[in-house]
Amino acid sequence: MKRLFFFPIILLLCSPISGYSQEKTSKLPAGFVYISDVIPDVLLDIRYYSKFNFVGSRVDGYLAPVAILTQEATLALVKAADELRAQGYILKIFDGYRPQKAVEHFVRWANDVNDTIYKRTFYPNVDKSRLFELMYIAARSGHSRGSTIDLTLVDMSTGKELDMGAPFDFFGPVSGHDTNLITEEQKTNRELLKNTMTKYGFKINNEEWWHYAFVGEPYPSTYFDFDVAM
Repeated sequence: MKRLFFFPIILLLCSPISGYSQEKTSKLPAGFVYISDVIPDVLLDIRYYSKFNFVGSRVDGYLAPVAILTQEATLALVKAADELRAQGYILKIFDGYRPQKAVEHFVRWANDVNDTIYKRTFYPNVDKSRLFELMYIAARSGHSRGSTIDLTLVDMSTGKELDMGAPFDFFGPVSGHDTNLITEEQKTNRELLKNTMTKYGFKINNEEWWHYAFVGEPYPSTYFDFDVAM
């Protein structure tokens, strides 16, 4: 039997979406919620708020280390989180909604081929001049429509992330779902996340194991630009 590790600062019971903080969510556009208000035990590692990301600095539009998503996508995520929790895992989120200004920051960074502070960590085998060509960077992102999320799994018995064979935001073939560059254990870990997320209405990005977009997204043609903030 898996021994559960109880995190001291979080709850292990998930509240219904109707129970999220109205005061906090009132600061967001209608139809959006803070994920941690709805899934209290979710872990947040909002990389674009930090300096530990491929840009090497805090990204424009990230004013707080919070994760935001549309209500529809969050409802689906609750179901995935409930099923995974029953198996001894909780979600860790790297990014949710992403403002358009952040995407434009990525584009400016990619155009500066001399800015390679984290090349060794995030794209050691890719020439930065090819990031657009290889579609690692683009002028638009589904994240800006509010129903796409980047995430991984944490084992509740150890408090550690599952080994997915490549870190979040690693630019290279090892990050893809079809790669043969990972071990069977790493593949099994990816499959656990993929099978659960797709079961509840998310689709994969075949090149990024961490990236899931809600199929029933409510704003399929709208790219929002409000800040990630409290």
